[in-house]
Amino acid sequence: MENFFEKSKVYNLKESVEYASGSVVSKIVEKNDAGNITLFAFDKEQLLSEHTAPFDALVQVLEGKSIVTLNKMEYELKEGDIIIMPANVPHAVIAKEKFKMILTMLKA
Repeated sequence: MENFFEKSKVYNLKESVEYASGSVVSKIVEKNDAGNITLFAFDKEQLLSEHTAPFDALVQVLEGKSIVTLNKMEYELKEGDIIIMPANVPHAVIAKEKFKMILTMLKA
């Protein structure tokens, strides 16, 4: 996967990824040995099914509303909200409406 974002350039994250009907779109902002930052756009009712990751990850909602499930507990997030998904804990994300988020995973 490649980085879609150039260094030393200003971006509006909401405008940097477009919705696609019936899909989840992702763009890598930055990826290196320390972790990765990925921008997502979810169409309504689209999801990332339950899974685990070996590192903590921070979700920040940029637009819309979603449900993040952590270890079977549901959290409703809206624009401006963040949640930290702990390493090795089952989690999932579903769009209550079209929504955009940025995911930051830290490996160190």
